[in-house]
Order: sequence, then C-alpha cells, then structure tokens
Amino acid sequence: MKKLRSLEDLGVAGQRVLVRVDFNVPVQNGRVISDTRVRQAVPTLMELVAKGAKVIIASHMGRPGGEIVPELSLEPVAQSLKSHMPETDISFVGDTIGQAAKTASYALLPGQILILENLRFLPGEESNDYDVIRGLAQLADLYVDDAFSCAHRAHASIEGIAKYLPSAAGRLMAREIDSLSRALENPARPLTAVIGGSKISTKLGILENLVTNVQNLVIGGAMANTFLLADGLGIGTSLCEPDMVGTVKRIKVKAEEQGCELILPSDAVTAPALEAGIDTRTVGIDEVPADQMILDLGPKSVARLTNVFADSKTVIWNGPLGAFEVPPFNDGTQAAARQVAALTACGELMSIAGGGDTVAALEAADSADDFSYVSMAGGAFLEWLEGRALPGVAVLLDG
Repeated sequence: MKKLRSLEDLGVAGQRVLVRVDFNVPVQNGRVISDTRVRQAVPTLMELVAKGAKVIIASHMGRPGGEIVPELSLEPVAQSLKSHMPETDISFVGDTIGQAAKTASYALLPGQILILENLRFLPGEESNDYDVIRGLAQLADLYVDDAFSCAHRAHASIEGIAKYLPSAAGRLMAREIDSLSRALENPARPLTAVIGGSKISTKLGILENLVTNVQNLVIGGAMANTFLLADGLGIGTSLCEPDMVGTVKRIKVKAEEQGCELILPSDAVTAPALEAGIDTRTVGIDEVPADQMILDLGPKSVARLTNVFADSKTVIWNGPLGAFEVPPFNDGTQAAARQVAALTACGELMSIAGGGDTVAALEAADSADDFSYVSMAGGAFLEWLEGRALPGVAVLLDG
C-alpha cells in the first residue's frame, strides 16, 4: 500500500518551503471577487508559519500562454491572502525564477511568506521544462503540494519539482485525496454516483469506470437525453448526442453485467426554449412533445432519487441534473442536493461532490456546507472518477 507523504515527513523549521497552491481565482478591477481557494490554502500556510518555515507560494492564474499578461498577475491575490493572515508578514515579488525571486527567497526569515508571480508567465511551466524546475528548486529547500485541483497536470511546478526536492502533500491536498479514496476505493455501500451535465463524450471514461464500482448510477442533465434516445424514446428538441447512442448501449450492457442500476428520469419538466420564466410542462418521459426541450427532472424522478439516496451509504456527485442556471429548471437539482445534504447532516450518508458547475449548483441550493466533502477541483476530480493516475499525486507517494 503506497503512502502519501505529509507535512510530518518534512522538517520545515528554518527551511525555505515552496508551496504549490491553486490561486486561480476570479479578479475584477484588481480585486479578488471569490476567495474560496485562498481561504482553503490558509491552514497549511498557517501550520508552516507556526513551525518556523520560510514559505514561498507558487501558483498559476488563467492561461497567459507563457506570456506576461498584467491582468493575470497574482499581486491582487497576495492582498487577499493578507486579509486572511493579518498577523503574518506576507510579501509579493513580480518574478518567478529570476534574480528578484532568488534574492527575495534568500532574504526570508522564519514565519514569513513570499508570493511569486504567475507561474504560467513562464513558457516552460506547462511543458515541465527542466530550466523551470531547476529555477524553482533554487528558491527552496523543500516542496509542499497543496493544489489537488492541478494534480492531473504534469507541469514543472507540480510533478517536476516534486522529483527534485524533498516533497509532501499539504493539508488540503491530503484531505482531498483521503475523501476521494474513501468514496471510491473503500466506500460504505450501497454506493450511488450522480453524474450530470451536457455531454456524455466528455464523461465517457467516468461512466465506464463507475459502472464497475457503484451500485446505482444516476444519469442527469442533457446526458440523460442521449440515454433516453438510445432506449427509443422521443426527446423533442432536447440537447443530445446522437452519435453516442452506440456508446450508451455499450455502457448499459456493461452496467447490467456488473449489477449496476442505471437510473434515468421517469418524468421531466419541458419548455419550448431555455428561458427564465417561460411556460413549462411536466410530462412522463415517454410523452415529451416534439416541439419541447427536456430541461429538468420531474417530481416523480426526484421522489425516486430521494428513495435511492435514503438506501445509500455513500454518494458521489458530479454535474447538475437540469439546466440549473435558469429558473425554474433548477428545482430538480436543488431538491436532490438538499436530500443528500440532509442525510449527510444526520449521519446517514457520506457525500462527496466536485466540479465547478456542481459546486455552484450545491451552493445555490444552500447544501454545499452539509456535504461530507466538496472539491473545488475540476479536471483532477473528473480524472480521479475515471480511475486514472494523477501525476501530481503519484509523485508524492512512497512504496
């Protein structure tokens, strides 16, 4: 059994510690407008500071493509972090691996924090270039990765540097891996997965992996329309992927062989267009009008999910069940989310959710705080559900 290296495995006192975080946050007019990722990094940073480490923070923001884009500078994020760690001496340097960064890193005192400029201003960051790895290594003695959301990328600041310096996972990274491992590798069963969103083609690997691991697989959102089409049902003008029908049939056969129950909508809320406040109809799933779109689950479908969740011990959730951004087509997702949250809050269920749209949907339903764990990771969370090895995790494992 491989062991994830943790902060306990590093003697950080008096050492320069490079910490990879994910500070890829929205900034408007020079101010951070959503600081969730900044707040999530604080526990690891506070622990390192308390232990007398000299902390150097590295992160990316946006996709500057190896060019310096002033609007993607991390300087506003440094100001945000200062508001969450007011007692800590935090400075920013507009450099990454140049002389200014080296000088600033060597000048650090125990308990101080230095924030480097956007890593993706460096042309070699995303290609895992050796010069970038060496440049980062010259800044520090130790490396801590606290950015699970980037762990699916074999970049210089994620995989390359972890092979070059003594390395370990930060508290956020370790907690994320522990939560996902318990949900997929050794879960309390029955295990139910809720997979929604618009396209099967983007989540094919997830579906094929989950049908071999879960007892119930709930398919929602526009993805469900292609499953309904494969069953020979009319879906009106609904969004779907006709070219994926053959793939869907293969997944259905595999699910039956594995004893996985595929759960599709039994009724739906339809409308002639995706518009707020538009007239809607609730119909049986075999009665969708030819001029209507399926845009949300109907009440019978929600009632069935309520029963499925009540009989489950673990729920993994990725993707909304309807067009949740446009009321009233958020009702199905919100009702299901609140049910999972309520069961989790009373200790009946372990629940793990992840992905940008998923987090937004749960927050809109005021349910996110009651889930066992909500991951801010997008691509890394999806690749974990596919059962793929993540470069940024593999490099932190012993054994």
